Amino acid sequence: GALYERFKQLQEKLSREGLFDQQHKRPLPLFPDKIAVVTSASGAVIHDIMVTANRRFPHAEIDLFPAQVQGESAAGSLVAAMQQIQARADEYDVLIIGRGGGSLEDLWPFNEEAVVRQVYAMKMPVISSVGHETDTTLCDLAADCRAATPTAAAEMATPDLTQT
Repeated sequence: GALYERFKQLQEKLSREGLFDQQHKRPLPLFPDKIAVVTSASGAVIHDIMVTANRRFPHAEIDLFPAQVQGESAAGSLVAAMQQIQARADEYDVLIIGRGGGSLEDLWPFNEEAVVRQVYAMKMPVISSVGHETDTTLCDLAADCRAATPTAAAEMATPDLTQT
């Protein structure tokens, strides 16, 4: 109850500031050379993204910027990883940020104001893939695109050369 109330209050505040406005959404590149990924170094998310992207478009280089995706220090870890990417923004065509599913508490770092503001501030398009299809975080709303799964995020980020 209390966490959901915090979510709704922050959503309203950031919405009033325009962080979720469609007019700020950027198109994804058609043929990305380099894709930055912010997620846990261990787990299925990075594996799913790499396998899918490499199968569809082996040309793209995928760089992992590991971050904690749950717990007390996760928000700071996510922001720090995105700031590393931002410092090298001219190298990356698109950013995927995500993690697997979980409870509202597990996904909470992706609702932290600092994380949402950093997603919005990124110089390249951002695909958010947090949780499962039914989960929506403020990070998803601030990103340029939301993917229901890490596999879907990799599909959004890359063309399918097997279909040409």
